[in-house]
Amino acid sequence: MPPRLPALPDDRPFRVSFEFFPPKTPEMEEGLWRAITRLAPLAPQFVSVTYGAGGGTRERTHRTVKRLLEETALQPAAHLTCVGATREEVDAVARDYWAAGVRHLVALRGDPPAGEGPYVPHPGGYAYAADLVAGLRRVAPFELTVAAYPEVHPQATSAAADLDNLKRKVDAGATRAITQFFFYNDVYFRFLDRAAAAGIGIPIIPGIMPVTNFAQMTRFAAACGAMVPRAMGRLFEGLDADPETRKLVAATICAEQCLRLADQGVREFHFYTLNRADLSYAICHVLGLRPAAEGARA
Repeated sequence: MPPRLPALPDDRPFRVSFEFFPPKTPEMEEGLWRAITRLAPLAPQFVSVTYGAGGGTRERTHRTVKRLLEETALQPAAHLTCVGATREEVDAVARDYWAAGVRHLVALRGDPPAGEGPYVPHPGGYAYAADLVAGLRRVAPFELTVAAYPEVHPQATSAAADLDNLKRKVDAGATRAITQFFFYNDVYFRFLDRAAAAGIGIPIIPGIMPVTNFAQMTRFAAACGAMVPRAMGRLFEGLDADPETRKLVAATICAEQCLRLADQGVREFHFYTLNRADLSYAICHVLGLRPAAEGARA
């Protein structure tokens, strides 16, 4: 039996966005632009470009965003973090982005480089994401996206404290939140209920991780506190040397998750692509998205 397509009682179209990371090598850059070229015809709302731990990819992030502006019709959303820079330095980067035509930033606390221990605010810098949002709001009228954690940020003292932090970011001027990836949809919907009860009224978009490498994904999940269903591990057993079957299994799992979210009214999805297009493109196709030349919906 094929997967049951979601009902669309109000006929609202789906909207998607994609996250990429700046490449380290010429070969990785070629792969990134193959992915961008493949996904661009789906007319995403925006594409975000990450900022490495400690600001380590700062220049590569800037180059990627600049190329998106100059060579595509896509709307880039540049990540900015609090790590490794003063307020003045961050503000200068934001002003440069605004002058270049960037109107959307993803404001994050950020993580220190590996081996440097727990996060410590930079002297003279923005201490946390809420402070960064407030500062960017003073620079220019950006659209500001922030992170949300349905399963609680691993460094938060409690779920309530984590939600309070999201509320501070919203009160500071955030206009959208994107969640850390998750695999239990009920966790996401319970989080939406808690956020609404806390007076958080901005859209909270589910972050979707198509699993291309199960071992890598479990490391990501351990770092961010996301639960991985035990059954998922069994589905990938014995496929380490079989990438094509892994891809088919991954597409099935991700399509099922997104269809179930759609069945419960979700119409916006943010895909963590890991600079690969195939799985994200396939899931968008299952949701009914088609290249713009064919019409927004089939």
